[in-house]
Amino acid sequence: MATELSSFAELKKAPGAGAQVVAAIREKEVDAQGRAYATGRRKNAVARVWVKPGTGKITVNGRDQTIYFARPTQRMMIQQPFDVSQRNGQFDVVATVSGGGLSGQAGAVRHGIAQALSKFEPGLRGAMKTNGFLTRDSRVVERKKYGRAGARRRFQFSKR
Repeated sequence: MATELSSFAELKKAPGAGAQVVAAIREKEVDAQGRAYATGRRKNAVARVWVKPGTGKITVNGRDQTIYFARPTQRMMIQQPFDVSQRNGQFDVVATVSGGGLSGQAGAVRHGIAQALSKFEPGLRGAMKTNGFLTRDSRVVERKKYGRAGARRRFQFSKR
């Protein structure tokens, strides 16, 4: 039987046993400047995130996170991947976000940070995955249909 290789798993046939899937070891993915890049998405927001070793400074669209994300809950969302991986203050984050509102943008940055951390340190992928940080929250606003007041709401009915 032919051996099939993919980027994530290697299929091997052992004598006398069924097919076994052996997970391939993930490698560190960094650019020439030593940064890990990832794209995070939530609702209609898209975040491009670069993570590099540093002092814990987070910059969003050229501004500090405390200025860009004024609500403490949004700043807490961004910190969650670092809290789970116990890497607080060890990485600098540069993010550019577009689309959506502030809540969606905070979720997109969190998604991007988690993906970039798992690329920088592949051993953290399990912790990120179990906490749901690598899963894209795909809920978006339903589009408005013709003949309707909103996505589903009808216009007021008048009998006469």
